[in-house]
Amino acid sequence: MPSAHYQPLELRADHDHNDDDDDVVDLIEHLDAEHHERWTSETGVQSQSNGRIRYHPQLADELPSMGGSMAASRYGRAGNSGFRRFVYIMLILLPVCFLIYFVISPQSQDSEDADGDVDPHNGIGKRRHIKLSLTTTRLTTADYHPFHATIIASKSTHGSIRSMMGHALNESLHICSESHEDRRLYIGDKPRSAYAQLPVIYFVTPTYPRREQIPELTRLAYTLLHVPRLHWLVANDREGCDTFLDAQINGFGIPYTHMASPMPSEFRKAKPAPRGVANRRAALQWLHQHNLTNGVLYFGDDDNTYDLRLFSEIRHTQRVSMFPVGLIAEYAISGPVVREGKVVAFLDSWVAGRRWPVDMAGFAVSLSYMAQYPNVNMPYKPGYEEDLFLRSIGLHIDQIEPRGNNCTEILVWHTQTKNKKSAVVRLENRYMDERSNLGALFRLLEQMGVARASESEGLVATISKNGKSKSHAYFLS
Repeated sequence: MPSAHYQPLELRADHDHNDDDDDVVDLIEHLDAEHHERWTSETGVQSQSNGRIRYHPQLADELPSMGGSMAASRYGRAGNSGFRRFVYIMLILLPVCFLIYFVISPQSQDSEDADGDVDPHNGIGKRRHIKLSLTTTRLTTADYHPFHATIIASKSTHGSIRSMMGHALNESLHICSESHEDRRLYIGDKPRSAYAQLPVIYFVTPTYPRREQIPELTRLAYTLLHVPRLHWLVANDREGCDTFLDAQINGFGIPYTHMASPMPSEFRKAKPAPRGVANRRAALQWLHQHNLTNGVLYFGDDDNTYDLRLFSEIRHTQRVSMFPVGLIAEYAISGPVVREGKVVAFLDSWVAGRRWPVDMAGFAVSLSYMAQYPNVNMPYKPGYEEDLFLRSIGLHIDQIEPRGNNCTEILVWHTQTKNKKSAVVRLENRYMDERSNLGALFRLLEQMGVARASESEGLVATISKNGKSKSHAYFLS
């Protein structure tokens, strides 16, 4: 399938940074110029282009002969100049201290999961991932990627985030299998035809190979079986297609698309790695290629827990709907603050300069609204995917539609399964034939990525009866 080409995401300087920063910079420069002009005219000290100070020789000759009145006047003016210098220094230090606070705050300590990856939404605490460094030109990184933040220095030495440059969503799509047929005869207590007029929910699930993958997708599928008019987009983080996963998803009878969308190799060893971004980008590209402008987009992880009322709440989203997500970060909650039916702010324990400090599971987007923004995109920036995605669709706070009874109910929980490596069990191959169920059982477990049998590796399998273990030959030979 040919790739779709979006226009690059460019969050311009006048859109993506705080206007207060420019006001502070302009004020500093104004005071600096005024102070420099007066100080030069009063003292005769001239600043050269090379940044060094040269003392005027005529003034140096006259200084010893100055009278007491002249000295007193000079001291008065020096006091005013000293005050201006104090104001100038304070205006410089305040924004610098603000930036340093976020760099060295305790939230910058990343937490790792069982696989060694750092998950900014791991239910324990979202973490800060951008490390800022002020220079007189710009912040650079050795491992630059088009979606890395570019820090452009201001007119003086005050670095600020001026722009986020991104590349187009032009990765190649690898569709493993797809079905637009809904094979469910009844959904709930009504026939499938009773829901024909409802908008479709495009439920995007990023997933990756691990021993918990099949169990979690199975659990999620049995939730989605109760949801009418839903198309399940499953994006798997692997190079090729997983035929077993294909068969599993197809077996539920839900309209679906299964695609292989591996993370780019340059991010594989990054700490933290931008997990799920390539998957969601692939789903966005699929939506664009099919020119879908009706329905609702929702990003639903495979390990979350969903209240069925959530789907009814988001189905009629006009622009962007938002709602609380439970078990997020230190507060165990993340979501909008609502007054008189309007979203006015956000509650989240990790702000980190994000305009939209929400969880990926905490919002839904109308496809007709999203179609108005050809630059829609999602960056490879851990912790900032939601914020920059919502910025790319031009969201304003007065456009947000609060759901869940004005955000007083929790309809989705950020639950997590403890991940472990796939097990290896030592069993002789001669016992893996049809004489028992063990051969078929371990072949299935290996297809799922849960466990495998080996003659030379792993723990020796214990087989017991009446509380006593016996040799494998005792039961199987």
